[in-house]
Amino acid sequence: MDQVDAVVIGAGVVGLAVARALARGGRETLVLEACTGIGQGVSSRNSEVIHAGLYYAPGSLKARLCVRGKELLYALCASHGVAHRRCGKFTVANTEAEVAALRGLRDRAAANGVEVECLEGGQAMALEPALRCIAVLHSPSTGIVDSHGFMLALQGDLERAGGVVALGSPVDGARLDANGGPHVFELRDGTELAAPVLVNAASLHACALARRFDGLDPRHVPREWFAKGNYYALSGRAPFARLIYPAPADAHLGTHLTLDLGGQAKFGPDIEWLDIRTPEDIDWRVDPARADGFYAEVRRYWPGLPDGSLQPSYSGVRPKIHGPHEKAPDFRIDGPALHGVPGLVNLFGIESPGLTSALAIGEHVAALLAD
Repeated sequence: MDQVDAVVIGAGVVGLAVARALARGGRETLVLEACTGIGQGVSSRNSEVIHAGLYYAPGSLKARLCVRGKELLYALCASHGVAHRRCGKFTVANTEAEVAALRGLRDRAAANGVEVECLEGGQAMALEPALRCIAVLHSPSTGIVDSHGFMLALQGDLERAGGVVALGSPVDGARLDANGGPHVFELRDGTELAAPVLVNAASLHACALARRFDGLDPRHVPREWFAKGNYYALSGRAPFARLIYPAPADAHLGTHLTLDLGGQAKFGPDIEWLDIRTPEDIDWRVDPARADGFYAEVRRYWPGLPDGSLQPSYSGVRPKIHGPHEKAPDFRIDGPALHGVPGLVNLFGIESPGLTSALAIGEHVAALLAD
């Protein structure tokens, strides 16, 4: 039976970043990916926003890894020539209650070490004339990135460090060794492989896969939930140079306007909880009728949005580990100190800001395994 130092399951942005960190740390690292290309799951269906770290509870993994990951991501984009733009973001308020929400967001940003600037409505509308608002929180370090270019850079670094990505290699399960010996993985084609380090970065499949790890107490595997986000593209060019977000309400960030590197605007994602139990049951189609609810929301901050200008674009599904009426938990990066299995790290609930945090997650997992 072949053996390597480390196996990472999943070649999305987080799996590739973790594998890169392990390989650069001197481990012979193999990434096993079920699809025939890298980043074909959740990583190909996001907004490509580089988040600043405004929203997350101070001290949480989401806050710390987002802020650290943002710094690492901008540095990697510069060193590897990955297309990106530090365009900034306006979070806008149009009522006094929303102004109060912006003040709370400003305080949270300060606690997380994130630079923000409060602008009065007139100042903001002088910079973005199509905008309507009474106040804005400006986040200058928010940006956008070519997510596939980012993943190609991660793969290149991984391979230069001696790592390998094996595509079309779905993992059926694993027999874990609680005594520190190598864990044995079984691929769907019957091949077996051994490694003392195993990182489960399978995103939408992570919980189901962990339940097939013989030797992991089921109490350490959360239930998965699936929340679809639909995006609609704007026909014509948007009159904005920055990303525009409404003031946050509860855990949902509202119907926001993001830009791609070509200047094309899209709106979303909304949130649509799916009554399914497996990722194979996901219907990725975008219902044109769901756009109807977007118009009134967007016109609160962009009154000039033309009728009929939103076209169905694409959808993504968030790998959640909480239900619709539960408070969103932190990232779960479960290492040996939690579940007692040497060399095993499970990544659960890695939704936004997972793309921004990916390089910092890689650092964090490598540190857990070094301990």
